[in-house]
Amino acid sequence: MDDLRLKFLDLISKTESEEALEVLRVQALGKKGEVSLRMRQLGQMTPEERREQGPALNALKDEIHAALVAKKTALKNKALDERLRNEWLDVTLPSRWRPRGSLHPVSQATEEVTAIFSDMGFSVAHGPRIETDWYNFDALNIPEHHPARTEMDTFYIRRAEGAEEPPRVLRTHTSPVQIRAMETLGAPLRVICPGGVYRADYDQTHTPMFHQVEGLCLDTDTSMANLKWVLEEFARSFFEINNIDLRFRASHFPFTEPSAEVDIRCSWENGQLKLGEGDDWLEILGSGMVHPKVIQAGGIDPDKYQGFAFGLGIDRIAMLKYGIPDLRAFFDSDLRWLRHYGFSALDIPTLHRGLSH
Repeated sequence: MDDLRLKFLDLISKTESEEALEVLRVQALGKKGEVSLRMRQLGQMTPEERREQGPALNALKDEIHAALVAKKTALKNKALDERLRNEWLDVTLPSRWRPRGSLHPVSQATEEVTAIFSDMGFSVAHGPRIETDWYNFDALNIPEHHPARTEMDTFYIRRAEGAEEPPRVLRTHTSPVQIRAMETLGAPLRVICPGGVYRADYDQTHTPMFHQVEGLCLDTDTSMANLKWVLEEFARSFFEINNIDLRFRASHFPFTEPSAEVDIRCSWENGQLKLGEGDDWLEILGSGMVHPKVIQAGGIDPDKYQGFAFGLGIDRIAMLKYGIPDLRAFFDSDLRWLRHYGFSALDIPTLHRGLSH
């Protein structure tokens, strides 16, 4: 047994790879290994011989096993040291320049709007961009003869000839999400509905696709005073101007009664727009008290609940806040434009430290 111990300990000490070490383990301690074969011979010995040889063989097995483990650890440490020597990196060297990505102004403005209304207790609701004309028009009290329902203004999805399915459109506003939210969540309710919408228009201030956010608040005692406060707080927080001034003008929308368009005080000096000062006014959104027929279409009792709604273009308020002159540039995918107007993806808007800082 001493010869066997010296033989394997010497071979283990001279081994230079984990593969060779595994071969030695099998030769010594495997099922047909030399130590294992010796242990099988214990059954042929007398009780006196077993009492003498058994502990010695167990001690030999443990010693060889410990040597194998120690050698394997040493080989791993050696390989790691070699890698550290060959794969080192000088972290003081300047990094290689790579193109820097940025957040699109529409995404930034959407995050800012969400942060403001979330602080007021509004949750965010989403819905499909392809809608039935019932959700897009009928449920919102828009009559069949309304000009918004013509193909000059709305993109209709072509139906198979003879199909009985209801007409489908690319949604012209995110108001259908309000109906779906009322059906799903009931009342009382406070939601905003941001998303992309589609209309057949294209110029400096209009594109076939743009982004809107609409808000809905339903409760038993909601009033125009609540609407006025919410919109004033939103404008003050979004544009980050304390002396913001809004003007509510009577208007008409099929889904609200009474309805009001909202203007913001501004000035045009030397072609530069300044908000919160001057004698000019600029329209930024539409609003009003939700029409009872719309509340009823959402499955809620209009005799018990009333509320207000509003809608504004995210692209438009982003243009006003960040001085972007042309709406069409939002969709040009020009990297130079994105680098100039883009925002850091890690700069998450929060109210306590400022939305856009």
